[in-house]
Amino acid sequence: MNTISIQSEQSSDGAPRFLQSQNVARPTMSSREIAELTGKRHDHVMRDIRNMLSELQIADPKFGGTYLDGSGRSMPCFHLDRELTETLVTGYSIPLRHRVIRRLHELEDTQAKPAFDIASLNDPKVLLALLTDNVRKVVALEADNSELSKENHELEVKVEQDAPKVAFHDMVVVSHKKYNAAQAAKIIGTGRTRLLQFMRQKGWVTRSNEPYQAKIEAGLLDVKLGTFEHPIDGTIPTCSTLITGKGLTKLEALWRERDADLLA
Repeated sequence: MNTISIQSEQSSDGAPRFLQSQNVARPTMSSREIAELTGKRHDHVMRDIRNMLSELQIADPKFGGTYLDGSGRSMPCFHLDRELTETLVTGYSIPLRHRVIRRLHELEDTQAKPAFDIASLNDPKVLLALLTDNVRKVVALEADNSELSKENHELEVKVEQDAPKVAFHDMVVVSHKKYNAAQAAKIIGTGRTRLLQFMRQKGWVTRSNEPYQAKIEAGLLDVKLGTFEHPIDGTIPTCSTLITGKGLTKLEALWRERDADLLA
């Protein structure tokens, strides 16, 4: 098996770029470049590579290298051939995997082409081909940027949509307070009678509004036992249903689904 020898090469920002073997006619890709293409932290990419090499029983030094960081310190990195690069990114998301594999193809295409002859620019066909190729690359880059912008927008919308639920969760779930039906109804935005009717429909409480044991064991409901003095019958036991923070979060979600179904 041929051995890949690594050449040190840096971009203007100090990050290593794509490197190429001296002894084997195939390109290699640095862990720094993979991190740039995928948007992942370099130390996380290094961790992923070490895990992969361990699973494949390949020694790290075979693909190890170094680069100079912004402070001029020598830092470790990896240089992977195409096979290992594609193996690594198989576990990444489709958009990230696509960017890395497309870059590998560009490396191979660049390596396959002969050295460019500047005199060929005098040929209109060559000049047109170069311009067309550059336009294609610009369009591809703009498509990538558009895709990233769309993903960012969708994340922003999701965060905005989830904000009320997160706020409600933070307010209620972390609290150890328990709520009676009237208090819970006020928080959810309905009336006590409607909420109890809804809880009976969902199988949370009995017809007499007492909690089912399964809901108590699930931490959704609790029960408060007490007594009151009846002027004629004397001491009478009472049973009050209490809703935990966890239960209130669940009820609020079920109530929102009910509202959505009514509006559909």
